[in-house]
Amino acid sequence: MRRRFAWLFVAALAAPVLAGCASRPGDDALSVIDVDTVSVSTHTILVASSRARDPRPGVFYSGERTPELSFAKVEISVPPTHKPGMVEAPTKSPPNPATDMVVREAVYRETPKEFSADLKSELAKYPAGKRQAVIFVHGYNTLFSEALYRLTQMAEDSKAPGVPVLFTWASRGGIADYVYDNNSATAARDRLEETIRLVFASGADQVSIVAHSMGNWVTVEALRQIKISGNALPLTKLGNIVLAAPDIDVDVFKSQLKRFGKLPKPFIVIVSRDDKALAFSDFIAGDKPRLGAYTHDTELVELGAVVIDMSNVKSTDGFNHAKFAQLAEMAPQLRGMLARAAKASGASSVEVAGIQFSGIDKMRAAQLAVGLPGATQSSAGEPDESDPVVDTSAAIVAAGAVSRR
Repeated sequence: MRRRFAWLFVAALAAPVLAGCASRPGDDALSVIDVDTVSVSTHTILVASSRARDPRPGVFYSGERTPELSFAKVEISVPPTHKPGMVEAPTKSPPNPATDMVVREAVYRETPKEFSADLKSELAKYPAGKRQAVIFVHGYNTLFSEALYRLTQMAEDSKAPGVPVLFTWASRGGIADYVYDNNSATAARDRLEETIRLVFASGADQVSIVAHSMGNWVTVEALRQIKISGNALPLTKLGNIVLAAPDIDVDVFKSQLKRFGKLPKPFIVIVSRDDKALAFSDFIAGDKPRLGAYTHDTELVELGAVVIDMSNVKSTDGFNHAKFAQLAEMAPQLRGMLARAAKASGASSVEVAGIQFSGIDKMRAAQLAVGLPGATQSSAGEPDESDPVVDTSAAIVAAGAVSRR
């Protein structure tokens, strides 16, 4: 009875919010458009998936599960009308490259070897020492096309160097499928571990991981599996692990951190106290607080996390669940502002552009501990790009702007 009432409650509250959100991509949103003379840029997204393939034109992957990893390579163009922070997903057929993000090419890859070859080819476009990969893990209620287009938006807005890799698990993309999605995320743990190991073995100099919402559950579980397997990841290649709006029980997260022990690098946790989507999860979970809406930043820092609190930032989505997607647009300003504020105050917690950054001294210490460059200054006396604080903020805003769901 409680479950039935919970879903009636969610549907009643979600309906007016959803009514104010942008339309979702159409069924054939990923239809390939061969001719495109107007787009401003293109991005290659590599895909590892625990979703079943979908034979329907323009769909590519469904919301059903498959026991083995599937791979793909997708090239997407960005329209000249693109606005930072926004996803111009096609809502009608055929997609229009003048106004929509459009798929230029989409091909399945049949084996891990082919996926690795694609990844090595993309990494080779960057100079040695700067070959970075970012793995993104989306959240609940996310269609494959939505995750793909949001990752494209992140790559476009942040201008961050690196190869974007989408790990997409079997979300059905429906509000009422929370339990199914949660089980799908749990079932995808081994597949995500396999993907992480493939990316680390690709020759990348650095690998970062960013997860959103329910995607944090499968991410932290996969990392926990790696920790207890005895076959650790090379710490010199480990970039940042960003947990954005995590749909994880706070008590469970504390338990997971105990298993990790002292982290080589702290998790970067992006939170917002007014996250309505996590309020639904809180209600469904028996009024247990979710990590992404936790109000005790200091406690999370004491547990070993770096916390980015966006509670005072006005959201562009009705759920206040995708504030982190706005970080890419703010990246150029945040990088310098955060470094200067931290240097001026000498504190572990600073506020920049309405965003509270807590525990940034932990990130600096962690970077030094694994042998990364220490703080340096340019001849003009400004923080250099290799300064750990600047590097931290750049990685946060680059990796953080990925998914709206």
